[in-house]
Amino acid sequence: MNVKLIAHTQLSEDFCDHIYRLTPDMDEYVTEKVSDGQAVALTAIRTCYSPGKPSEIVAKEGAKYFGNKATDGEGGSEADRLFRHIVRSRHTSTLEHLSFTFAIEGVSRALLAQLTRHRVGFSFSVQSQRYVRFGSGDKSGGFDYVVPESVEGKRCKMSDSDGEYSAETLFNQAMAISQQVYDDLRKAGVPSEDARAVLPNAAATNLVMTANLRALLEFYAKRKAGNGAQVEIAKLAEELKEAVINAEPWTRQFFEG
Repeated sequence: MNVKLIAHTQLSEDFCDHIYRLTPDMDEYVTEKVSDGQAVALTAIRTCYSPGKPSEIVAKEGAKYFGNKATDGEGGSEADRLFRHIVRSRHTSTLEHLSFTFAIEGVSRALLAQLTRHRVGFSFSVQSQRYVRFGSGDKSGGFDYVVPESVEGKRCKMSDSDGEYSAETLFNQAMAISQQVYDDLRKAGVPSEDARAVLPNAAATNLVMTANLRALLEFYAKRKAGNGAQVEIAKLAEELKEAVINAEPWTRQFFEG
């Protein structure tokens, strides 16, 4: 599995220039001390409760929230206190304005089936088994696959003797048989869009996924390790979490809380 953050919410140059024109002193906060995500979150949250215009909130209220220590005793700035209050009060629709786009590579179709059950706040563009050919002689060189951790190191008893064999060997043999059947069907003139029916849940795929912060927090809460999630998707949840935190460090508390 490989997860890369392709893009995430950023302030426009026009908006930053607008802040500077309104309040030159706030330019330092926005360009050096405040992440783009924090500025967007503050704008969305305070728009719900402030008589001010959304385009002016960071300029006129930013110093108050980003420049003062949190009054709830939990650390960070007043903005952090506000963000905590919003999450605890479940007014998290305001976090939907922050989006993250990921390249997700080498995950199983079994994981994909689980992942795409998360529909609200998610967008998916998935490698097609209809248009991408997975024959041994195609550019793909055949289909890749994901071996579940539970298969690795396990031993299976032979049904007709007292002997044992490797579960991973058996798994790999099954994948090889699927590949051979796919190849034979293609040679027989079966189109790839129909031959793909024999490819297994273990077959690997790639996708681009975009999700907003609220959706990612809810996904992580449901799919993180220890909540009954399958190992592969729990690992994906951790990878997504780390990518978001690296881009917007202030979000860490909401994944861990």
